[in-house]
Amino acid sequence: MQGVVDKMMSQPYTAVLAYFSVGILALIVFLSAFEWVTKYDGWDEIRKGNVAVAMATGGKIFGICNIFRFSIEANDSIYESMVWASLGFVLLLAAYFLFEFLTPVFRIDEEIAKDNRAVGLLAMVLSVSLSYIIGAAVG
Repeated sequence: MQGVVDKMMSQPYTAVLAYFSVGILALIVFLSAFEWVTKYDGWDEIRKGNVAVAMATGGKIFGICNIFRFSIEANDSIYESMVWASLGFVLLLAAYFLFEFLTPVFRIDEEIAKDNRAVGLLAMVLSVSLSYIIGAAVG
C-alpha cells in the first residue's frame, strides 16, 4: 500500500492534492479539539459578531496550518508530516493551557467570550508566534 501511495506522491499534482486534503482534514480535527476545550462556543460567538473570538480562532487556524506547513517542508512522506503535525498541534494545545494557567489575574476564555479584543489579539499573536517555534522544532 505504501508503495502505491509513494508512487502517487511522486506526481506533483497528486502530491499537492494529497497534502491539501490531509491539511484541511487536520485543520478540521485540530480546530474541533480546540473548540472542545474552550469554555465558549466559538462559531456561535463569531456568528454574533464577537471579534475577540474571531481573532483567537483565526490565530488557532493560522497556527495549525503553519505547523502543518513546517511538517510538510521537513519530512519525506505524508505519513511523517501527519505525525509531526499532530505532535506540533499537541504542543500548541499545551501552550493554550499554559497561557490560561499563567494569567491568574483573569480567565482567558471568559475574557474572550466577553469580546475583550485585547485578550483576543494577544491569544491570536501567541498562537501565531508559537506556531513558528513549534514548526521549526518539529521540522
